[in-house]
Amino acid sequence: MSTTGGSRHLSATYADRFGVGPDDVVQEIGWDDDADSTISEAIEDAIGALLLDDDTTDPCDVVLLWYRDGDGDLVDELVDASRNLSPGGRVWLLTPGAGSPGVVPAGVIAESAQLAGFISTKADRFGDWQGSCLAAPKR
Repeated sequence: MSTTGGSRHLSATYADRFGVGPDDVVQEIGWDDDADSTISEAIEDAIGALLLDDDTTDPCDVVLLWYRDGDGDLVDELVDASRNLSPGGRVWLLTPGAGSPGVVPAGVIAESAQLAGFISTKADRFGDWQGSCLAAPKR
């Protein structure tokens, strides 16, 4: 992705909204063909590195968890996503927006986050995806 003109602005906007910047380590879990690569690329531009993939065991500051209804048990996915989080880390749960296939009801997100030990701190819309920022469980 080029970081000139509009894409630089997009990178900065997403970086601010996700709360990421240079030297943050970000892992991406659950990316598939329906995920918005613009989000991933903007975060890579902002942190100055590639996103870590599903299989990494490296500690990270933020996990981007792409999740759709039918992807398995959300509580289990959130617990798995928390394994590599550094102290003070957070998970951004990205689910399809209203009217899209795979929508996850807000009540399911809230209940699953609570059962996994997370606290929801912020919600935002990123294109066709709904984002929920979840504070890391206390260790």
